[in-house]
Amino acid sequence: MKRTLVAAFAAAGLVAGTAMAQTQGITKNEIVLGTIQDMSGPLASYSKPLVNGMRMHIDEINEAGGINGRKIRLIVEDSGYDPKKGVLAAQKLVQKDKVFAVVGTIGTPINLATIPIQSEKRVINFLPLTAARQMYDPPSPYKWSFAAPYYDQVRAGVKYMVKNKGVKRVCVLYQDDDFGLEIAQGVEQGLKEMNMSLAERTTYKRGATDFSSQIQRLRNANCDFVVLGTVIRETIGAIGEARKIGWNVEFMGSTASYDLFIPKLGGKVVEGFYTMSTSNIPYPDDPSKNVRDWIQRYKAKFNEEPTLFSAYGWTVISHFAKVAEKAGTNLTTDSFIAAMEKHSTTRDMFGADEMSWGKGKHLGTTRARLSQIQNGRWVALTDYITE
Repeated sequence: MKRTLVAAFAAAGLVAGTAMAQTQGITKNEIVLGTIQDMSGPLASYSKPLVNGMRMHIDEINEAGGINGRKIRLIVEDSGYDPKKGVLAAQKLVQKDKVFAVVGTIGTPINLATIPIQSEKRVINFLPLTAARQMYDPPSPYKWSFAAPYYDQVRAGVKYMVKNKGVKRVCVLYQDDDFGLEIAQGVEQGLKEMNMSLAERTTYKRGATDFSSQIQRLRNANCDFVVLGTVIRETIGAIGEARKIGWNVEFMGSTASYDLFIPKLGGKVVEGFYTMSTSNIPYPDDPSKNVRDWIQRYKAKFNEEPTLFSAYGWTVISHFAKVAEKAGTNLTTDSFIAAMEKHSTTRDMFGADEMSWGKGKHLGTTRARLSQIQNGRWVALTDYITE
């Protein structure tokens, strides 16, 4: 009897140990991924095509047999661009849905609020759609980013404008949160490296629509160049307010304002607006046949034109699939991290910079390009720059 009980307990322990060792979100036939998007708030025009791009590539991968025999299943949660809702979404994905990784989550405040929840359960935050430095620093095996940081983007952009356009009084208008602060700090660092200082700074609350006081303050400071820590509506609103009062100062944004909607909605008001960019807008007449074919597949699937964020979504899944495949049939969090530490790419079909990751290097690239709206269309003015 004693031997029978011992054997029974040993068997139970073996089963329990096996269950504990199993990586969540991974079964024999499936990889479960999650993403936290703004499907109902101010960034919905980014998140909806972003999710479409993800779903498009997931369908392509699954139709081709999956990743080492496993199909991908994506669970989308809505944050409304509210960190509190983002936390609830992360808890659901990690604790209830038991996802393997959270991919392409949009927004700095959402990612900052949710990464601790994911990391505690060893759930990887993979290539988030934010260029904040906190997405890879301080280092963590569960944080992997690909976007050149806002800080480095505007730092390089400001230095370029000082050297090549002769701007002298640089100011900044930014969203009063972690995203905006990254912009402001990058501007200040770029100026410091040029032995210059910020002429004026002012902020706005997330969701603001009236920028009259901020623009007047910047005008009173005699700024000749204003860096914007803004997204879509705020970019158009701030530039529109300046033009309304007859102030033709130059403006520059970050990748957060590099989007088709800026020239589409802003029209002549935003002509000449500069911003930093890390990829190409997928225009229908793109010189790459691969991109034109991709656009046609996207339109056939969703009955709408793709945006830059459609391309971002497709790219995030592309990176995930390549790394997961290299991790092998015994896919675990540890094997995925080991494969990610050896992952690198050349410039992709959308013109993104070459990227590489490694041990202690959890950011793909620090470089971005300066682009400008010319005749209602984004045009790259530089190659990828760091200075």
